[in-house]
Amino acid sequence: MLGNRFATRINSFASAAHDYWAGQQAKPSLEQMIRRAATVPGLTELDLNYPDHVGGDPAAVAAMVRDCGLQISGLAMRYYTNPAFKRGAFTNPDRAVRREAIDLTKRGIDAARAMGAPMMTLWLGQDGFDYAFQCDYQRLWADEVEGIAEVAAHDPDCLISIEYKPNEPRSYSLLRDAATTLLAIDEAGADNLGVTIDFAHALYADEQPANAAAMVMRRSRLLGLHLNDGYAKRDDGLMVGAVHMQATLELLAEVKRGGFDGAVYFDTFPDASGLDPVAECAANIRTVRRMLAAVERMEGDNRMADAKARHDPVTAQEIAQLALSGGVLAA
Repeated sequence: MLGNRFATRINSFASAAHDYWAGQQAKPSLEQMIRRAATVPGLTELDLNYPDHVGGDPAAVAAMVRDCGLQISGLAMRYYTNPAFKRGAFTNPDRAVRREAIDLTKRGIDAARAMGAPMMTLWLGQDGFDYAFQCDYQRLWADEVEGIAEVAAHDPDCLISIEYKPNEPRSYSLLRDAATTLLAIDEAGADNLGVTIDFAHALYADEQPANAAAMVMRRSRLLGLHLNDGYAKRDDGLMVGAVHMQATLELLAEVKRGGFDGAVYFDTFPDASGLDPVAECAANIRTVRRMLAAVERMEGDNRMADAKARHDPVTAQEIAQLALSGGVLAA
């Protein structure tokens, strides 16, 4: 059931380290961050990055997480181990570097399975371009799709979710929006592929997040839901509902309608502002729970469906606003 599982970004829990670990000069260890995350009321699981957080013994890391009362919802690939990845991972012009990225991803998938995690998230932010005439677009696309297909085939029982983002670190990301990502998944043709929607990424891809989710669920599978907020210019990583309350509410309503029951993952950056990550994550959980209660109120009001059928935003907006405040529209 949507709202029973909440996950978060483990690196957030290095925030304000000097206050939490008084006198400690070194960067907090992975175990310290996990133990701190486990104090968040309502948090059920974590996503970890590969290879950053896993090291040589995935089972030991998984046991560390479980010993703190949490689960691992999945791993997320990071392509930083070789500086050459800046020119691309699956699309790198050097065939040896490209092979290194693909093989690294396969090892990450093996690690996820060894940890009992069902999913690997691919954010291929290095795959893209910065200049006109920099690359052969047809070749770039073919390399991307072939790489995705190869890693998906490595373990058909492991879900592979592609997280899109318009840019950063490249000026133009190859997988920049929902439609482009769905095209890549269609061409790759693997049953274990799906999409992760990150709310802030969708905003600055100039998407309405609920519409993007509807298209994903129509043509593929929504495997990951990353909530945060921002001003639609970059990946701000603000708290859930801080700027776009109605759009967040609509996204939750749409994914619930589509049957998504995975973990709600908070991809927020309390460390960027020095916030207390425990308080910030707990507030995000409370916000989502209030929004899901509002979704239930709207589901119980047939006038919302009627308003949508008539394309009547006046009535629909009022119903949504009242649902957030705990009320219902008078007959």
